[in-house]
Amino acid sequence: MFAVYAARIDRDQPLAGLELGERPAPEARPGWSVVQVRAASLNHHDLWSLRGVGLPEDRLPMILGCDAAGVDEDGNEVVLHSVIGQSGHGVGPREPRSILTERYQGTFAEQVAVPTWNVLPKPKELSFEEAACLPTAWLTAYRMLFTNAGVRPGDSVLVQGAGGGVATAAIVLGKAAGLRVFATSRDEAKRKRAVELGAVEAVEPGARLPQRVDAVIETVGAATWSHSVKSLRPGGTLVISGATSGDRPSHAELTRIFFLELKVVGSTMGTKDELEDLLSFCAATGVRPVIDEVLPMERAREGFERMESGGQFGKIVLTAGA
Repeated sequence: MFAVYAARIDRDQPLAGLELGERPAPEARPGWSVVQVRAASLNHHDLWSLRGVGLPEDRLPMILGCDAAGVDEDGNEVVLHSVIGQSGHGVGPREPRSILTERYQGTFAEQVAVPTWNVLPKPKELSFEEAACLPTAWLTAYRMLFTNAGVRPGDSVLVQGAGGGVATAAIVLGKAAGLRVFATSRDEAKRKRAVELGAVEAVEPGARLPQRVDAVIETVGAATWSHSVKSLRPGGTLVISGATSGDRPSHAELTRIFFLELKVVGSTMGTKDELEDLLSFCAATGVRPVIDEVLPMERAREGFERMESGGQFGKIVLTAGA
C-alpha cells in the first residue's frame, strides 16, 4: 500500500529522512481493527519523529501520522484515538502510554491498524477531513483549556503562537466556550486571522496585554515563557504542552511563580473520553477545525515543508482512498 514514512533519522534536516512509497499493509490481529484511511492530519509530532524524538532508529521504517478518520471493517465511519497503551486494551497491561507512531505504524497510509478500543464513531456532522484534525492538536487544546486550566465561561486566556494547530484550536474552542481570548503571533496576517476566529485582541509576542489573564495556553516554549508568566493574574495557571522554540528559557521567572502563587501544569494529548466529548462538542455547536490546506497523500512532502516553515494557519490534511 502507498504510505508516507520515516526511512532515516536526521536531527538537523528532518525532511531528508521522509520517504513516500510502498509499505506492507497491516495484518489483522486479535483486539485490533484495520481502518481504511480517508483523511489524516499533520502534527509537529511527525517532524519530531523524523528528528528521532520518541522514535529510535531500530523502529524504522515507520509510517508517520497520528490522526485519522476513515472506515472500519464493518463499514462504519470512525475516528482514531492515537494514544496507545493508556488502557491496556490491545496491548500488554504494562505497556507504557505512547503516541501511535512511537511504537506502531501510523495513519499516513491507505490503511492503519489500531486497538479496537481506540476506534470511535465519527459524528455525521463532521467530514472526514474535519474529524481527522481532532485527535491530537484539538484534543490537546481541549484538555489544556477545560481539564488542566480549569477555566469557566467569562474567564480570560492568553494563547501563545496563533497559527499552530493547538493554538488555533484553543482560540476557537475558547471563543465557543465563552472565554475572553487573547493571542500572540509574530505575523500580522496571523494576528488578524486570530481575531477573525474569536480572539478579542491579538498582539506581537511579548506585548503587554490589556489585562492579566486567568490562564495561558503555551506551546511555543522558551521564546514566550517569560511573557506567559508575566501575563498571569495572581493564582493563575500556565498550561504547557509543547516547546517548539526550545525548552530552556533564559528567564524561568521562578520568583514571580512562587510569589504570585502561579500554577504550571504540563499537558499531553487527552483521554478517549475527552475525545468523545470534543467530537460531541463540535457536532452540537457547529465548531469546526480550522484547515489550512488539504492535499492528496501523494503530495505529503509539500505539507511537511509548509508545516516546517511555519507558514500554515490551522491544520494540514492529507486525503487517501475514495
